[in-house]
Amino acid sequence: MQNQNWQFMSKVVAVVAVTLLVVSVSTIAGAQKLPGNKDAAAAAPAGPHNWITPASSIERPADAGRRAHTNWVFGGTNGRVVEGQAQSQGLTTHYETPSSMGCLYKIPGNTGPCVPNINSPGGPQKGGWGAIAVVDAYDNPYAAGELQTFDAQFGLPAANFVQVYANGNGDCSTPPFDPGWGLEESLDIEWAHTMAPKATIVLVEACSNSFTDLLYAEYVAAGIVSSYGGGDVTNSWDSGEFSGENSYDAYFGYYYPFNTVYFASAGDSGCGASYPSSSPWIVSAGGTTVNRNAANLAFKSESCWAGSGGGTSSQEVYTSAFPYPTNGDMGPWANYQYGIFGQSNRSTPDMSFNADPNSGVVVYDCAYDDGTCFFYEVGGTSVSSPSLAGIVNNAANKLGVGHINPATSSGYYTAEENNLLYSQLGGAAAYSKNFYDVSTGSNGCTVGKGWDYCTGVGSPRALLGK
Repeated sequence: MQNQNWQFMSKVVAVVAVTLLVVSVSTIAGAQKLPGNKDAAAAAPAGPHNWITPASSIERPADAGRRAHTNWVFGGTNGRVVEGQAQSQGLTTHYETPSSMGCLYKIPGNTGPCVPNINSPGGPQKGGWGAIAVVDAYDNPYAAGELQTFDAQFGLPAANFVQVYANGNGDCSTPPFDPGWGLEESLDIEWAHTMAPKATIVLVEACSNSFTDLLYAEYVAAGIVSSYGGGDVTNSWDSGEFSGENSYDAYFGYYYPFNTVYFASAGDSGCGASYPSSSPWIVSAGGTTVNRNAANLAFKSESCWAGSGGGTSSQEVYTSAFPYPTNGDMGPWANYQYGIFGQSNRSTPDMSFNADPNSGVVVYDCAYDDGTCFFYEVGGTSVSSPSLAGIVNNAANKLGVGHINPATSSGYYTAEENNLLYSQLGGAAAYSKNFYDVSTGSNGCTVGKGWDYCTGVGSPRALLGK
């Protein structure tokens, strides 16, 4: 692995101007109904497999590299909870809660039932450090109150929450409101907090969903996380791949590389890579379906979610031609997939989490109906990215995309979190203990034992090796 003297650090802008909100933690006034009481997306176009895609999650080829979309979807019941939406051979899918997910993924300190029940409080009660920055577009003015109500409903520790406008580039004073991105933000902050309840949750709102504004917000988020001593940055947005995307990879770790791990959703369009998920410096988050016993809701299996993104990048290439990372070329400093693919292109995802809208997670949101508040059941790999960021944060290995060699005091770039995840594939004992090997289901790509194009190395179990 090549040492070098952090040559990219010289490109950092000296001062970043942002507006920090003083957020209210008072409960948002309005209707508070259990899932199933609101036809939230009745007018939205139907996506594949009977899930409902909101306007903010529609992928348009012309937007690739220009504008990003969210990756959340409702089940075919327009966000309503159904006690077993799809049954086959005694199996069913069901909405999931903080305690049921905390139990499934074996998060230490989890309380409450292992079977999902919205009226039974519980979830992870400890763990987390530094900050988890959530990068999204547009403003959700209800975010602070939503998070407080979510925590109260499930008996979770109160969140340390900060909301930031990434407006220092002059593109806005206050980001405008958007209902689809607003629900995205509700989902992201609630489920990052669920999995790492002691980490500070920082919502960084870009002026728009343009790549110009989102990448600026990415830079702002990295600086904020650095000020907390490190942590994680999660991105539940993406676009199709595009020529020149690797020139943007610098925003995902080069500027503040220490003790910070980056995550991005692999997408909800099935087989195929997307950006920024395909950046070699990012943990790409794929999606699973949680299958339960139809009789008693006991966990039975996880399978590949049909909508999960995953595939081989057309742009991000492994090469040994440069002595340090240049324009996203992976090289020996990001060689975690070399044992699988050799000197080839980056493939996604790296790890997975429940993302099927039919086994979707409960989200409390006031933005989608602009002031009227409901509990929704939400799926998509937008669930995966913040949840996995929370789990990795809770594990507190404090990895990053940069490392200082104490023997020489020189530094080098390295995708440390992915190096750790992939290193366990060859160890049968550690791998089977630390991950669930998802080998069934299909997203149109190859799915099987070990690493695959839907779930990566698998879904996490407990905190070791994360």
